[in-house]
Amino acid sequence: MSERKKVLTGSPWESTVGYSRGIRVGDQIEIAGTTSMKNGLVIGEGDAYQQTVCILEIIEETLQNLGSTIDDVVRTRMFVTDISKWEEIGKAHGEIFKDIQPVATMVEVNALIDPRLLVEIEAEAIVRNE
Repeated sequence: MSERKKVLTGSPWESTVGYSRGIRVGDQIEIAGTTSMKNGLVIGEGDAYQQTVCILEIIEETLQNLGSTIDDVVRTRMFVTDISKWEEIGKAHGEIFKDIQPVATMVEVNALIDPRLLVEIEAEAIVRNE
């Protein structure tokens, strides 16, 4: 049985809801829905591009803490509150993933946990090199 490693980021919801930012079992990594909330503040309030950049930085840091890199990402799921902002969100996503090209989904949702949040992203990775 593979060891289970987890990463917590100090989000106020991690202990309340009972989840981890990321979990690695063997070569599989799952990153929870991640928003641009840091230390109780929304980074990039009102700016879907800046929120996406922040989210991807958090995801990248989580992957590193689990012994992986952004190059190992095989899937992303983007939940957005306004699909008309898809180009801004897609631009930020493309800046990180243009050469990696994981499978990706972007869907509009009615709301996220805080009305100031415009984007939430999940990621899955398979670690190729150790």
